[in-house]
Amino acid sequence: MAHSYNLPLTFLLVLVCHTVEQVNGVWPLPQQIDVSADRYSLSPQLFSFTYGKDSAAQSGCFVLDAAFKRYFSIIFPDFSDGPAFGHYHMWSEPKPFVVSVSVKTRGCDGYPDEDSDESYNLSVSEGQAVLTSMSVWGALRGLESLSQLVYQDDDDAYFINKTEIMDFPRFAFRGLLLDTSRHYLPLHAILKTLDAMAYSKFNVFHWHIVDDPSFPYQSRTFPDLSNKGAFHPFTHIYTQSDVMRVIEHARMRGIRVVPEFDSPGHTQSWGRGQPDLLTPCYKGTAPSGSFGPVNPTLDTTYKFMEHLFKEVKSVFPDSYVHIGGDEVSFSCWQSNPDVRKFMEKMGFGKDFTKLESFYMESIMNMTAALNKTSIVWQDVFDYHERIPQDTVLEIWKGTTEKYYAELSRMTKAGHRVLLSAPWYINHISYGQDWRDSYAVRPQNFSGTEEQKKLVIGGEVAMWGEYVDATNLNPRLWPRACAAAERLWSNEEKTLNADLAFPRLEEFRCKLLRRGIQAEPLFVGHCKHEYNDL
Repeated sequence: MAHSYNLPLTFLLVLVCHTVEQVNGVWPLPQQIDVSADRYSLSPQLFSFTYGKDSAAQSGCFVLDAAFKRYFSIIFPDFSDGPAFGHYHMWSEPKPFVVSVSVKTRGCDGYPDEDSDESYNLSVSEGQAVLTSMSVWGALRGLESLSQLVYQDDDDAYFINKTEIMDFPRFAFRGLLLDTSRHYLPLHAILKTLDAMAYSKFNVFHWHIVDDPSFPYQSRTFPDLSNKGAFHPFTHIYTQSDVMRVIEHARMRGIRVVPEFDSPGHTQSWGRGQPDLLTPCYKGTAPSGSFGPVNPTLDTTYKFMEHLFKEVKSVFPDSYVHIGGDEVSFSCWQSNPDVRKFMEKMGFGKDFTKLESFYMESIMNMTAALNKTSIVWQDVFDYHERIPQDTVLEIWKGTTEKYYAELSRMTKAGHRVLLSAPWYINHISYGQDWRDSYAVRPQNFSGTEEQKKLVIGGEVAMWGEYVDATNLNPRLWPRACAAAERLWSNEEKTLNADLAFPRLEEFRCKLLRRGIQAEPLFVGHCKHEYNDL
């Protein structure tokens, strides 16, 4: 490094200006951020986190104690290499720098929930950063923003600029769905996804844990569901301790875990371990040997579902559970003489949407009795089912025009809504398809202000037909980050994808440095390329 001391002054000034331009890169963009050209050198040896005197959380608050350790390594990624103090001489001797965190309310031992306050204020000045928030969850979001403000010059010395941030999320529910049925995702892939979610300030992991192809969730009450329904009963399952590990890893990052047990369709794998659950299909007057959706005509079906959801309530602490209700094929029900008799008895005529409604209403009542808020796919609303008012509806189908019309209808009926349709990023195309995600305007439908408030957020969906641990990270990141900014940031300040591009490009390089295999956005390079290839 010695040669750098003789650099001409003009070059040094250019270098300073160039570096200052790089640092305004917080993703997603805070509600208000003011970055000054004043900058302070940081030394890992003289950098510390502490709790403010008036903070309700103090040392021993596990969520924040762990976050301080985690963010120290993120802020100083090459500290283990033992950076030499010589790096700093051409600017100034580093001084001690203290990050003081003050949280107004207790809550270190709880779980984030739909009412969690994630707002924070961050003020960076000489020798200190002061982070204040209502809750530990807001403090986590502030620590993430702080970590993105620190940068290195060409000599790898660390700097931070004088900054003021006032920030809060636009939407309370900012979700990401992973499908672990079509391909099993090993635990490490899920944990790494949770890390990357926290970097983008996502706060809900929607775990689409089971589906037609496999049932990897190992149930305590019904062990045969995974014994017979998983791809492999030992290697391709999530044990109870795996699930607890995911929930705790998520909690430490302020992320809720909402499981989905989708029925009555998408249940072929359930039938392998639970006899008489699925409807036998008929060819003419004889059973064909194949099975359709869950059989809604049997009492045993509802007893089974009740026991399963009681277990789900005891395992997953979040107040939300996703119960599905999408893409139910009626042909098998139609072919079955017992189902047809049941339809007649119930006065449903030949309208099988009424039979699905009957089934879904029973499941919604069941989850309501367990004090869980149900999320259902839009099909349930489209079939005019009597839906409990606090049920959350999730839109997954249709063009922009169609999902806007659906948003109008659902919110007019007084329901809270999640938007997912434009963020099915398992679909990929050549080029910068993140721009499409970025252009989405979730409240741009016709309706009153009250209706618009019922849109509580949205979800990025990564369905697993063509995704496993080999390509999950590059397909997800940084493409999911576009939706993350749309769901967190002020829409008026983030409408221009061209303006966002340099910040996203810089954030993508940060993800690489943090060990996330995020794919490139366009031609170029990162100063620190991904190391583990």
